[in-house]
Amino acid sequence: MKLVECVPNFSEGRDRRVLDAIAAAVTSVEGVRLLDVDPGAATNRTVFTFVGPPVAVARSAFLAIEKAVELIDMRLHKGAHPRLGAADVCPFVPLGETTIAECVELAREVGRRVGEALRIPVYLYEEAASRPERRSLSEIRRGEYESLAARLKEPAWAPDFGPARFEPRSGATVIGAREFLIAYNVNLNTDDRRLANLIAQNVRETGRPSRGADGRIAKDAAGRTIAEPGSSMLPKTRATGWYIKEYGRAQVSINLTDYKVTPPHRAFEAVEAEAARLGLRVTGSEVVGLIPLEAIRMAGRHYLARQGKTPSASESELVRAATLSLGLADAAPFDPAKKIVEYAVREAPTLGSLSLAAFLDEVASGAPAPGGGSVAALVGALSGGLSAMVAAISYGHKGFEERRDDLARLGREAHEAAARMLMAVDDDACAFDRVMEANRMPKGTEFEGRARDDAIQEATLGAIEVPLSVMKEALRALEIAAEVARLGVPAALSDAGVAALAAWTALEGAFYNVRINLPDLTDAARAARIAAQADDLLARGEPIARRTREDLRRHAGVPGA
Repeated sequence: MKLVECVPNFSEGRDRRVLDAIAAAVTSVEGVRLLDVDPGAATNRTVFTFVGPPVAVARSAFLAIEKAVELIDMRLHKGAHPRLGAADVCPFVPLGETTIAECVELAREVGRRVGEALRIPVYLYEEAASRPERRSLSEIRRGEYESLAARLKEPAWAPDFGPARFEPRSGATVIGAREFLIAYNVNLNTDDRRLANLIAQNVRETGRPSRGADGRIAKDAAGRTIAEPGSSMLPKTRATGWYIKEYGRAQVSINLTDYKVTPPHRAFEAVEAEAARLGLRVTGSEVVGLIPLEAIRMAGRHYLARQGKTPSASESELVRAATLSLGLADAAPFDPAKKIVEYAVREAPTLGSLSLAAFLDEVASGAPAPGGGSVAALVGALSGGLSAMVAAISYGHKGFEERRDDLARLGREAHEAAARMLMAVDDDACAFDRVMEANRMPKGTEFEGRARDDAIQEATLGAIEVPLSVMKEALRALEIAAEVARLGVPAALSDAGVAALAAWTALEGAFYNVRINLPDLTDAARAARIAAQADDLLARGEPIARRTREDLRRHAGVPGA
């Protein structure tokens, strides 16, 4: 799933009218969900958090910045937080299958549009920075709004987009791309903030400050604090210690600025080790705000592997293992539906989330969708689930220790293929609906006729590409099933065989859905390329399915097999 989180900070935290207008601009774009609006009166600043598909989020970000520039007057602004302009900073954060490179492109495109359309200076920061000295937000914001007029006159500080001219009302905007920042607190069995802060100094990236003979913190020539050698344990982290009266305990409060480098479970275990050294215990932890699903999966895999279980477990099992092992419900409730980003942004129930009985009712309802394409995708997903089961059973089986790496890999790939085909259950139904909608478009005028024809071709291509993607996933599921049949325990061979047969059914069923739509594609060359691709996928799967069927019949003792 391609998702982007946007976390713009606006220099207004007191006027609800302004905040409501910005929120309305954000939510005016279809597909974008506003998850949080966090105003601060003392800082006179509000943090908005919204999520959606990349293009939609970029549109919302521009509209929100446009509204802030219209309504916020920086000449009147006073607040405790550093700031450079009305729309002070706007980072794009990758979620799901979105990459940081894609967020960099979004940041640059939105920055260009803001500079050109709103005529205000725009600086790019973090991963989107145009030069190394602009990666740091604090460096760009040095001197704040009050020094902006002077800095804009320096050639070295010409903006990346927009005019190098001071706009007193709006100031400047900083736009960038960064990895997801996880606010993560580890709970201690003490109320001593000093001990919590000592642990924080020992685990954070900057380490523990070095002190001179006079007891003062040592500084270098540039005035930066010198860290004690070897005191830094966790890269991409900031940490401090504090006491939370509400919980009656101290916490090590950590910002994980790149969870792919330092994930929560690694931070948790580092704090555990330092706490034990001081005679303390970690009682659990909490996530402040939201956390990406992959960070939870990483923790689940880690702790299941430590228990000797396969790390290639189902998503629900990974979430449960992470929640229990990290003690995420120790001090405050942890509801995955509200705390995991990908779950929080889910819309109405999908076909894939229906019960079996409800899905059967949908298929049998007489409506043309969901139809054969959705059913083929579901059968393929079931194949992946069965192969994952065989891999998991075999992983812990005595005598199969040398195969564990392969079984873990196959289980993980089976889960991934199953998840993608489960998404295609809905994608196929939606693709059919788009074809129907395009055919219902008016065609009374020449312009309407051309628009209708274009829409039909675009929708038809979508109705072809979805089952084609199912064919690719089903072929991989078939290969996985054949491999787990070879590497798995003999007692589960029939399960692996059913997985292979289900994958073949999905592959062949999706093939017919591709072929039946190809004649409606007017681009003959493209249709020929897709037909050749579909034929090749089917041809590659056929011998695997045949061999697996023959092996299964022999194993079952079928006469003549």
